[in-house]
Amino acid sequence: MRLAINHTTHYVFDQPVKHALQRLRLTPKATQGQIIVDWTMSFEGAVLELEYDDQNFNHTSLISVLPGTQEVVVRCQGTVDTNDSAGVLGTHSGFLPLWSFLAQTKRTRPGPKLNALIAAVRRNDDDKLAMLHSLSAATIEAVKYEIGVTHVDTTAEQALADGGGVCQDHAQIFIGAARALGIPARYVSGYLMMNDRIQQEATHAWAEAHVEGLGWVGFDVSNGISPDERYVRVATGRDYRDAAPITGTSYGASTKDLTVDLSVEQQMVQQ
Repeated sequence: MRLAINHTTHYVFDQPVKHALQRLRLTPKATQGQIIVDWTMSFEGAVLELEYDDQNFNHTSLISVLPGTQEVVVRCQGTVDTNDSAGVLGTHSGFLPLWSFLAQTKRTRPGPKLNALIAAVRRNDDDKLAMLHSLSAATIEAVKYEIGVTHVDTTAEQALADGGGVCQDHAQIFIGAARALGIPARYVSGYLMMNDRIQQEATHAWAEAHVEGLGWVGFDVSNGISPDERYVRVATGRDYRDAAPITGTSYGASTKDLTVDLSVEQQMVQQ
């Protein structure tokens, strides 16, 4: 499937910026199951300083905000060819060793709520794939999809206590539990083409776990499925922070407002 993506991020500072650097992870990965046909980024109120691949093999762009600027616009546009592999990506690659995805982070570390969820999932070391699907189902049962309950810094434990959250929270709960069960797991940010609309409210997030004999396997906990050809992988990491589309620092100003305009639609391929 060929997917056409248009993604504009517009953020406004509370006052003119003296100095600010923004780290962008907005370029899809050239990885298993997807081919980047074309991809461009442009900026208003900022300039590109450098590009590099980070420790998670995410293509990263570092931009500096022009002094005196109060608004920045980042536009991404491109097409990606995808295929359906039932969520299976295969063998591990990248700069980080597989064992690094067993370590918990502040956002995924289990507390009483997450430990209780883990205990409720029937452990099955002979069929880890089935166990992970059970974990995915238990996560969405415990934390209903609800916008506005959590924020970008919410931990897995906090989301479970709240009983509501979004795809970021579902992914981090799943990741924390999988790691506690001895299974390497990582966070994925990207795009999802919805079947009922082109315009999207935000980018999407899901999780991947490493299963012996299969390699990395994706789990979209929020939708209760494994990623198919409607998904585009952009960035991966140990939690949201590693794969966040935009992070940065500013001096003399803070972000007051951020809006996203995003469309994902299927594009016909001419034979």
